[in-house]
Amino acid sequence: MPKAPVNGVSIYYEVQGKGVPVVMIQGFGGNHQAWFFQIPVLKKYYKVIVFDNRGIGKSSRSGEPYTIKTMADDVVGLMDYLNIDKAHVLGLSLGGMVAQEVAISYPERVIKLVLGSTFAGREINDVHPEMIKALGIREGDTSVDVRNIDFRKLMNFMVSSAFNKRLHRTVFLTLSKLSMKSIDASGYLEQMAAVTSYTTLDRLHQIKAPTLIITGAGDRLISPDASDLLASRIPNAMLVKVKGGSHAFFMEMRGKFNKEILKFLRNG
Repeated sequence: MPKAPVNGVSIYYEVQGKGVPVVMIQGFGGNHQAWFFQIPVLKKYYKVIVFDNRGIGKSSRSGEPYTIKTMADDVVGLMDYLNIDKAHVLGLSLGGMVAQEVAISYPERVIKLVLGSTFAGREINDVHPEMIKALGIREGDTSVDVRNIDFRKLMNFMVSSAFNKRLHRTVFLTLSKLSMKSIDASGYLEQMAAVTSYTTLDRLHQIKAPTLIITGAGDRLISPDASDLLASRIPNAMLVKVKGGSHAFFMEMRGKFNKEILKFLRNG
């Protein structure tokens, strides 16, 4: 079982394919297996590195509070462990926040940047109103106390809302119920705390890497408007909105998602 000692934790990782490295960072609660529709396609052209963020899956917990910056440091620490000087960095949702931080704090390590279904952080208007309700945020609140979150209610809402309603009902509902039974809330709540205390809004102009911002136009967790904001702040960023795409369109519409990623990475 490949694990890298990084910043006081053990990070589980997998490497497939050859060529220019592509480091892929999953979203809230997601582990390396969530990339199963992308890995077979990308590994034909690139060295693909997938991993479990700290506190999730097969990676260990630190036992202490951490931030998105901590998770970005983990990514670079894993690259160091694997002797990777530079890589394309692809981040999804929470992973997109981590990818932003990698590009800002370690610009020399990023070749191209892909931000999927994500936002700059700490902007309540970037979150779907139903998500705000599930988090227990009231009008006028400017922060979230994760100690007050009903974790099961939150996870049930997030899983059901991430997918196209029909596909969730016919394909993913049983799988999501099974996964919920095995969830350790601690790692998830630590990730939530990291998200709610973070923003790149005033630093996005520092991103130097060519950037693709891609989102589903039907995302019910993170407003597609959040991608407009990212594109307006990141110099020369390219924005792609996929019509009918949900928050999980990287699975449901994987053909379109993979095509856009490959086109961006291989262009120039």
